[in-house]
Amino acid sequence: LFKKINRKNIPQQFSPNHQIYLISSQYGLWVVIDVLFYSAQIERRMELVRVVSHNTHKRMVACLQGQIGTDAEKRHKKLPLTSLSQAMQDGGNQLGEESLIGKMMEMCGDAENRLASELMQHEMNIEKEILDPLNQLAELDIPNILKQRRQLAKLVLDYDSARARWLQATKSIISGTNTQSLTAKADSLKEEVDEAMNKMELCKDQLSADMYNFFSKEADYARYYVMLLEAQADYHRKSLTLLESVLPTIQAQQGEGTVSYCCVSEITTSET
Repeated sequence: LFKKINRKNIPQQFSPNHQIYLISSQYGLWVVIDVLFYSAQIERRMELVRVVSHNTHKRMVACLQGQIGTDAEKRHKKLPLTSLSQAMQDGGNQLGEESLIGKMMEMCGDAENRLASELMQHEMNIEKEILDPLNQLAELDIPNILKQRRQLAKLVLDYDSARARWLQATKSIISGTNTQSLTAKADSLKEEVDEAMNKMELCKDQLSADMYNFFSKEADYARYYVMLLEAQADYHRKSLTLLESVLPTIQAQQGEGTVSYCCVSEITTSET
């Protein structure tokens, strides 16, 4: 995934201890990243992405009418539209079908229940396709990368410390008298340096891979917000289609009830 670059073409501001990677050649331009040199800038940006993603996720959840994380049946029961539907249908049953108000309440209550089902499906889709990935990004993916960044900084310090001790030991060999003992100590310290360097390199490689993976998916993360609008548009289209399919029948029933009421009114008036 990554390819180290020949250092002779790297600007002087990059320390020899820094690890340079060739990230991508998108649009014909090679993108170079130095994990340590740019780490502070990257960390600030990733933290900002985490914060705005967290805040957006929180506001999206607040917009939901159903209870997040529950199954379809429980979510449907808790929707305000479901409560409205139940109240209207109960009222219609109490008034009876001979009452125009009762008939309209029952028919409209059934329509509201179907609208509640559409809303429930819409919110479950939002939760699965948008809310869960945003939460994963803000609460797991970015924090894990930032944690690795801090771990790398610690390993770099450990390596520098081990290397300084080893260099000091090698200098002592030249000026010391007990050469054999000092050499053995230097060899032991060299092993510590190699071990510290291996740990640092492994962490650096993993961090680079994770950061590349994060930034390569930026378009996917941005897509979540477009998906939200698309899902809302689809939900409103389905709701409108449902209403347009039931309104003619309901309006026709209302018209028949009005005619019946007028006939009864005329008969009553003539008898009087």
